[in-house]
Amino acid sequence: MNTILISIIAVPIIEILLFIKIGENIGAINTILLIIFTAVVGLYFARIQGIKTIKSGFINIYQNKLPIYEILSGASIAVAAVFLIIPGFFTDAIGFLLLIPITRKIILSPIMKKSKNQTKNEEVIEAEIIEDKKDEL
Repeated sequence: MNTILISIIAVPIIEILLFIKIGENIGAINTILLIIFTAVVGLYFARIQGIKTIKSGFINIYQNKLPIYEILSGASIAVAAVFLIIPGFFTDAIGFLLLIPITRKIILSPIMKKSKNQTKNEEVIEAEIIEDKKDEL
């Protein structure tokens, strides 16, 4: 809970600082145009990555495999799109990192390992039930 509160406070502060620094170097109008440009380009790439993830998921379904990575990848692409819509350079950087397949795989690999370990730890004990029929009349 504390990390969420800290991020709610820290992210806007970082964004404002980046707006000021970049605005000093390239100007206010160019900063605004750059924010709009990164949002448009980012959403375009999010759409392309989303379509590729859906295709990969359908391929896994046709092969009778669970598309776990594709589900997590699609969720991270949706989060990346939200980060790209939010105006700011810090959130755009996080959004673009989530859109790149290599960095997305690095970010999602601990979650994938954790889910694989949980499924392997389930032990199945096979047994047979024998009913004794005593006292039959």
